[in-house]
Amino acid sequence: MAEALNTSIAALGEKIRTLKTGNGAKDEIDAAVAELLRLKGEYKTLTGTEYVGAKPARAKAEKPAKAQAEAKPAAAAAAADDGKKQTLLGLTVKKEDDLAEWYSQLITKSELIEYYDVSGCYILRPWSYSIWESIKAFLDPLIKELGVENSYFPLFVSKAALEREKEHIADFAPEVAWVTKSGSSDLEEPIAVRPTSETIMYPAYGKWIRSHRDLPLKLNQWNNVVRWEFKQPTPFLRTREFLWQEGHTAFATKEESDTEVLQILDLYRRVYEELLAIPVVPGTKTRKEKFAGGLYTTTVEAFIAASGKGIQGATSHSLGQNFSKMFDITFEDPEKKGDKLHVWQNSWGITTRTIGVMIMAHGDNQGLVLPPRVACTQVVIVPTGLGGKLSPEDHAKLFDSCKDFERQLKKAGVRAVADLRDNYSPPWKYNHWELKGVPIRLEVGPRDLAKGVAVAAQRATGRKVDVALAELTTLIPAMLEEIHHFLFNKALQDRNDHMKTITKWEEFLPALDGKNIVLAPFCEEVACEERIKKETTREDAMGAKSLCIPFAQTAFEGETKCIHPECGKVATRRTLFGRSY
Repeated sequence: MAEALNTSIAALGEKIRTLKTGNGAKDEIDAAVAELLRLKGEYKTLTGTEYVGAKPARAKAEKPAKAQAEAKPAAAAAAADDGKKQTLLGLTVKKEDDLAEWYSQLITKSELIEYYDVSGCYILRPWSYSIWESIKAFLDPLIKELGVENSYFPLFVSKAALEREKEHIADFAPEVAWVTKSGSSDLEEPIAVRPTSETIMYPAYGKWIRSHRDLPLKLNQWNNVVRWEFKQPTPFLRTREFLWQEGHTAFATKEESDTEVLQILDLYRRVYEELLAIPVVPGTKTRKEKFAGGLYTTTVEAFIAASGKGIQGATSHSLGQNFSKMFDITFEDPEKKGDKLHVWQNSWGITTRTIGVMIMAHGDNQGLVLPPRVACTQVVIVPTGLGGKLSPEDHAKLFDSCKDFERQLKKAGVRAVADLRDNYSPPWKYNHWELKGVPIRLEVGPRDLAKGVAVAAQRATGRKVDVALAELTTLIPAMLEEIHHFLFNKALQDRNDHMKTITKWEEFLPALDGKNIVLAPFCEEVACEERIKKETTREDAMGAKSLCIPFAQTAFEGETKCIHPECGKVATRRTLFGRSY
């Protein structure tokens, strides 16, 4: 059975290589990769070992006896020092050499996702879903403090409801997935799978809101949506189904609505900066990039240094009264009896894209790097020094001590795991947990116990420091905080080094090509923005789009023209441009 699996895996691997080199269809490649991963999983279940593939046989040269004797300990040392060479756990490409392949390998080898047989849809494994749970646990109580309540609305929306708001649905129309059959029978009318929930929720709002006493109405959903992307799907960053929260609120006045837009946006900033250790630029979207049908859109924008691209982190929209007029959401004017007023509405959301941004921002050539505050395992304890000279009594004492350190750290609020598996060597475990991005690895051996110390290896910094075992419950939490700030400051430095302030058009394209985002004076006209995008587009690179108009602005020195030389209009504000995801 194992031999048959071995043959099938090798043949399928060759097929995938042929498809990739021959520009095979993306769906066909995805399906083949999913089948390959399934077969490898079946092989591991059957044999208890990872599939490593066949290696070509080489003719052995005769070695003198002495040379053979000297080679054996050297080979053993290399295997012990290089777990990736021994187990093929690690990444085979560098982030700076092939970002797309690096990302693809990292998300599977670090056990974040599993591919699925529907293109653009992916299985979130516990290691990634726990990150989303951390975001939810952080954000949910904060929005509840603002008076928001959680609810759930149906997944499906009628065609009539979806098409009531033409401008809004125009942006989503190509991405809407439709249900057209029930079993073998055609439905009388197609039913859409929600791409977003405005047209699902707002008819109910029109029923529930009658008086100013019914306001404000603040509801949120933690759910999934489907947008049938035609662009190349990328796990977490651009998928056909994703998880998010979507808040939908209604107010009596514009002032209340405007206040909440910024309150929510600041919570999104905190998710990125306080949880994920990623700096963001808060700002307003231009008219071209704002939410269709909305009054204005605010956003937090992140930067991926490896690609030199910006990426939208989360958005908070003021919908104005557009939707309340469309769905007749009104309340009686408390000052003029009999008059009806339309409510002011907001919508806001953050998605599992956050996980992809985190991977791209912090991951390195050894694998995932998890910010401590979202790591489901913050510390892994690995017993070492398990050679043949260790007595059964000392072995048991070492393992019991590791269990005790796990209990102590958990009691102190640290998410710790003692890896006591006896079928894997310490070097294998080092590479395994390094690939999965655990912030701290605590190495404990018999000699360490005798000295009362352990070695704490920090994933993000690469540093190894001795820590007193008696002080673990104070030293480790402090170290986790230091790691968070290290990651944030490193990402901030990367972002600042690649944010260029320019005033001349001839500097614009060279700055983009240097993997930078560009802060430039801009007139904010849609036609001018389209011209900038068109003129910065090349065969091998997309054009620049506006990422946001940052809230933090410095005054122009005198009258300043828009960055595009053919525009001629006076710049209104500095706008952040860049290539983007």
